[in-house]
Amino acid sequence: MDTSIAGWLVIAVALAAANLPFFNDKLFAVVGARWQRKPLFIRLLEMTALYLVVGALGFALEANIGTRFPQTWEFYAISACLFVVLGFPGFIVRYLRKPHG
Repeated sequence: MDTSIAGWLVIAVALAAANLPFFNDKLFAVVGARWQRKPLFIRLLEMTALYLVVGALGFALEANIGTRFPQTWEFYAISACLFVVLGFPGFIVRYLRKPHG
């Protein structure tokens, strides 16, 4: 796989994964739960788990392309902030948009 394609694939998966907790009320979009509306802290825990899944996918693609580069705490801080920013549209739709009618 080309480096550019792998990079765009990780970005696309991160965009979908960051918004997934906000666009449904099931846990990880699969498991039905006993609540009618999923609480915010569950959504944030779900985002954290999905961040780790996307990170594992990125590491796997990087290892498949060639040698993995060692990362320091700055990489994880920036990528976590980027993941939160990618999830912002879902947050807006879920919590800040006024319902019609």
